[in-house]
Order: sequence, then structure tokens, then C-alpha cells
Amino acid sequence: MKKIGLIFSAVALLTSCAIINPGEVGIKQTLGKLHGTPKSEGAVFINPFITQVVKVRTATVNREVRLNLPSKEGLNVKAEISILYHVQPDKIISVLQEVGLGYERTLILSTFRSSAADVCARFFAKDMHSGKRAEIELAIKKLMIERLKDRGVIIEGILLKSIALPDRLYRAIEEKLKAEQEAQQMQFVLDRERKEAERKQIEAEGIKNAQQIIKEGITDQNIEWKSLEVFQELSKSPNTKIIISDGSTPMIIDSDKSE
Repeated sequence: MKKIGLIFSAVALLTSCAIINPGEVGIKQTLGKLHGTPKSEGAVFINPFITQVVKVRTATVNREVRLNLPSKEGLNVKAEISILYHVQPDKIISVLQEVGLGYERTLILSTFRSSAADVCARFFAKDMHSGKRAEIELAIKKLMIERLKDRGVIIEGILLKSIALPDRLYRAIEEKLKAEQEAQQMQFVLDRERKEAERKQIEAEGIKNAQQIIKEGITDQNIEWKSLEVFQELSKSPNTKIIISDGSTPMIIDSDKSE
């Protein structure tokens, strides 16, 4: 009998203690009625015959959703989106009383689908696949926050993870990108040829200017001066030279070689 009593006591003790894990909040429910203050992580003792602890996750939840979104031009875009949210611990009782434990499906997912469709219908399909993705994410988040105001749920973020555009739109985008790349390549070639032509023009002008300067420097006075310099150098030479000159340009004949 003692063993049976010990077993019964152990079972009663285990069933009368509920464990609340980190990231959760528990609230007592006695005979179907919620009461008391929400309890954070730890042990909660209850009467297992009439009371239970309803647990609600309050840590951040990452809910991935796959759905078709309408675009401004009337196309259906397949998308995979993550919703980051958490339930406010001090709003647990109101959330359970107004929505129940199915608050994610009833409250969050339905609001998200409606908000995402309303926002994406204002954008072209290509915008969802380009630089406007962050703008779309922010718009969906703001609309959800507005619609879920005072409902005990905090929307932390909306993330567009993947977008699958219709095949014909993909082809159109690829053709446009290819055309833009070819235009950029052609512009690069034109710019390179233009710069090369400018370089050659500058080089030709430089040669022309140099020749003009040399031409202007060749005067009768300069020739006569150079002749005098030549005569002066020849006069210093020990070799016998015959110099024939008209007074302007000297002609030198080496007498030794002429012999």
C-alpha cells in the first residue's frame, strides 16, 4: 500500500507542475476560464484535475509563406516571404480570448495575405525582382502594423526571400539587359575611338608646332652665325684646310686627302 501511495503521490506531483520554457509565457486556465498573471519561464504548480497551463510563444517567430501575388499589370507572381513577429507577453489573455490559440492562422496570416496583395498590386512585376524589393517589404510591414494595431502582435519584419516571375517576363527582362549591355559596350568603343582621335590630333598639332618653331628659327642671320662658329673651330685645327666660302656658307676641303 505504501508503494502504491508513493507512486500515486509522485504522479500527482508531476502532473501538478507545468514547465514554461524560455521564449514562452503561460497562463492558467481553470474550468475553461483564463485567470491570473502570465508566467514566464520556470515551473508553475496547478491542480491537474481542473487546471491547465496554456503556453504561448513570445520569442520571435519566422513564418515562411508561399503565395501568388498580383502585379500592377495583372500578372501573378510566385513569391516566398518570411514574416517575423512575436506576441506581446502582456497581451496574452486578450489574444487568447479574442482569437484563440490559432491566432497565427486567423490573425497574422490572413492579415499578411491581404496586405501583401494590396501592396504588390501597386507595383510592376519587375519591381518585385529589382531594387524596389525593400520598398515593397516596408510597405507590407507598415500596412500589417496598421491593421494589427492593439491586437497584441508585433510585426518585426517582412522579407521577400524569392520571386518567380512569369517566363515571358523573364525573357523580356533578359533581352532588355542584353540590349543595355550591348549599348554600353558600343558606347565604350565609341568613347575609346574618340579619345584615340583626340590623342592623335593633339600629337599632330604638337609636331606641327615644333616644325613651325624650327622653321622660324632657320634665318639668314642664324646661318651666318653658325658659319662664323665653324670658321672659328677650323682656325683652331692643326691640319691644313682649304676653305672656300661665298661669305655665307663655308665649303671645307682637306688638302691632305686631296693630295
